[in-house]
Amino acid sequence: MKPMLLTSADEWPTGDQWIYEAKYDGYRAILQWEEEVPAIISRNHRDLSPLFPELIDFCKHSYPKVKPFLPLTLDGEIVYLENNFRSNFSVVQSRGKTKSIQKIRQASKQFPCQYIAFDLLMAKGEDLQRLPLVERKKQLSQLFGKAGIPGKTTFYHRGQIQCIESYEQGDALWKKIKKHNGEGMVAKRKNSLWTSGKRTTDWLKIKNWRYVSVIVHTFNKENDYFTGAIYKDNQLMEVTAFKHGLSNEEFQTLAAFFQTKGEKTFDSIWTLPPSICVDIACIDFDGKKLREPRFHSFRFDLTPEECNWKTFQNQLHPIPEQVEITHPDKPVWPKMNLLKVDYLLYLETIALYLLPFLQNRVLTTIRFPHGVLEEHFYQKNVPDYAPDFVQTKRIDDIDYIVCNDLETLFWLGNQLALEFHIPFQTVDTDCPTEIVFDLDPPSVNEFPLAMEAALRMKAIFDQFQLHSFVKTSGGKGLQVYLPLPKNRFTYDETRIFTEFICRFLVDRNPQMFTLERLKKKRGNKLYLDYVQHAEGKTIIAPYSPRGNEWGCVATPLLWEEVKEGLHPNNFTIPTVMERVKASGDPFNHFFEAGEKQPLKEVLEELKKILQQR
Repeated sequence: MKPMLLTSADEWPTGDQWIYEAKYDGYRAILQWEEEVPAIISRNHRDLSPLFPELIDFCKHSYPKVKPFLPLTLDGEIVYLENNFRSNFSVVQSRGKTKSIQKIRQASKQFPCQYIAFDLLMAKGEDLQRLPLVERKKQLSQLFGKAGIPGKTTFYHRGQIQCIESYEQGDALWKKIKKHNGEGMVAKRKNSLWTSGKRTTDWLKIKNWRYVSVIVHTFNKENDYFTGAIYKDNQLMEVTAFKHGLSNEEFQTLAAFFQTKGEKTFDSIWTLPPSICVDIACIDFDGKKLREPRFHSFRFDLTPEECNWKTFQNQLHPIPEQVEITHPDKPVWPKMNLLKVDYLLYLETIALYLLPFLQNRVLTTIRFPHGVLEEHFYQKNVPDYAPDFVQTKRIDDIDYIVCNDLETLFWLGNQLALEFHIPFQTVDTDCPTEIVFDLDPPSVNEFPLAMEAALRMKAIFDQFQLHSFVKTSGGKGLQVYLPLPKNRFTYDETRIFTEFICRFLVDRNPQMFTLERLKKKRGNKLYLDYVQHAEGKTIIAPYSPRGNEWGCVATPLLWEEVKEGLHPNNFTIPTVMERVKASGDPFNHFFEAGEKQPLKEVLEELKKILQQR
């Protein structure tokens, strides 16, 4: 079975006979599910199942509920979602090339992918290919609902099979795709049948082109390709090879210029000093080359020096047009040479990891209007000049900002809100959604005390079979997290647990830890504060920067990183950006772990102990 193929189009068709979906940049694959373990087959008949064990594990877990609908066949895409409308193809491609079992398992933990299903071709062994698309969609939605499989795309739930969301209006979806820098959109005729291996005009793909400026550097007469480069660290860095998009006249003129004015370096290759700039249309950059590059236009208004890495990054990651960016070159962290535009690029890069923790939580920010070396202030109330897209929640006469989307995040970034402090609960519950122990030593010199406390806590949690996570505070300490199932435990119940843990550690290690609230009486001991975990209190969000001069970030860690040599100042904005690109997010499975957290059994045991006392 080969996937049904799409036809390219410059515009989407309109009318009530069409529906619209996001187009994801990943691996197209057919999921064939007959027994407990399904097969995931690529468009060239390669079995991808061993390469994505997280998807197979999800299927095994879902098997009891899915079993009544087997055999079934899905058409979909393997993706690594950065938001609900954009997939990072480089991650999927890297996963697809991994060979050893050990590296496959490691990659599945660091970069867990999703399978986004957009069609149902068989259910209960019945072939559905000749049914109209809308009927197949209806049955797909019903099947996922009954089987307990997510019925819509949610980027921060990793390692799952999910269902794509369809839209009746192409304009509405296109706005979302542009805002989230998605690859593009697919328009599908509602009455279309599914035809294996056929390219059809019933399914149309419309690309969301991004335009980047490069220097035309070399010409290869043998294959008629030009290469484009940019300046990075004062050196030319090749980022693309292109020939498509040039008219015959443009190609002949450019080729002739290279052969008459350039230097012949090999038998069929000519090189020019940096002089000619062009705009290239592409869908993304994989770290080495632009994806699907096409010549767009000459840029005689640009100098070669303007084709540089910073401009290149800003063109690849445009800010949503709803957000007005002011003073992009304002210094924010002068000692790190980080400007506002660098901060906005950090927010764009880290949004897929930061936004899940801001979702549906009232926000307290610390703003630094003139950079970290100048005055700052806390902000809870939404200002009068906030744009309409900023969501709010009124609590105790305060209209808090709720940051649920990229526009709000970028708007806050433009306001130079550098610190994001969040409560322990979302706006739709009175119960905490996590327990957090804030391990704050007297100074950074006593940071080893925070590490010791964190490791001792983990040993206790492991005995209770509780799943814990750890992050730097971005200051001088560490913070240990226990995610919780939603709407399950009250603050009074979690207080029983937090107080027990803190008192237990202090009783066993009075020379290192203390419950003393007055700083002057603590000495050099680490204060264990179980009172801070309460309704109305806040904690710095994972991946939030801090307003210190070094641009430190509250950074999630792997537990094995909590050892000698760890220092909170090692996690700055530039290093954290590189870190997540190379190693992913240690908090990947945070929310899934919370739903499975066996705290109920632990609390029951603690209550018995307290009653006996």
